[in-house]
Amino acid sequence: MKNKKLIIANWKMNPTNLKEVGHLLSSLKRDIKKTEKTEVIICPPFVYLPQVKDSGFTLGAQNCFWEDKGAYTGEVSAAMLKDLGCEYVLVGHSERKKYFQETDEMVNKKLKIILKNRLKPILCVGEETRDTFSSEGMPTNEMSLIIGEQIEKALIDVSSAKMKEIVIAYEPIWAISNNTGIPCLPDDAMKAALFIRKILNKLYNRTIAEKAKILYGGSVNSQNVIDYIKEARMDGVLVGSASLNANEFAKIVEKVIELE
Repeated sequence: MKNKKLIIANWKMNPTNLKEVGHLLSSLKRDIKKTEKTEVIICPPFVYLPQVKDSGFTLGAQNCFWEDKGAYTGEVSAAMLKDLGCEYVLVGHSERKKYFQETDEMVNKKLKIILKNRLKPILCVGEETRDTFSSEGMPTNEMSLIIGEQIEKALIDVSSAKMKEIVIAYEPIWAISNNTGIPCLPDDAMKAALFIRKILNKLYNRTIAEKAKILYGGSVNSQNVIDYIKEARMDGVLVGSASLNANEFAKIVEKVIELE
């Protein structure tokens, strides 16, 4: 459903124990009401997937490998995630690229195995510096090169039918809270989303470009979430550190629901 808003919690490598997970999930279940027009997706570390599955929230994973099985010590496959009840998988997150040297080619291979297993990829794209916007707030050639290349390489050999299952999260790296913590201006986020739709129109067609779900991520909180949904016209948000604070995350969800 195109008008359904997605609110994704990326817990990253947190919390540190099951007790904290239990407290966090109990608070979220108590404070967040479910509606048909807003979907709350929680992406915990692999070891906590069963706990989140039993919580009633939509289950997502933070990563997967590009093969379904084999001698790949320490990896987790999309097939395993599907069997556990996952519906979404993050792919291409900037932290995976920074700390684990993931390339656009690897992102493409992961994205295709996620789709093969009938899971929905959340493709993360974003640039490192604020300089990709001009003084007038328009995307510059640098943004065109960076984000355009990320999307084009990630979608190599991905059909139009499969593209309909993909969510794209625009997450400027400079706006992530553990970097500068300075959120992207809603107007700039909207222009970035329009630029992404332009790329999708070039790769596929206008219908796919218009219907694609595009989210914003980067220092999202209860104070600015409405700006990204209402002013930037995003289809949802990808929430990092704020998703680990039950009260704050519940407020984020509540504010999005109020727009229904």
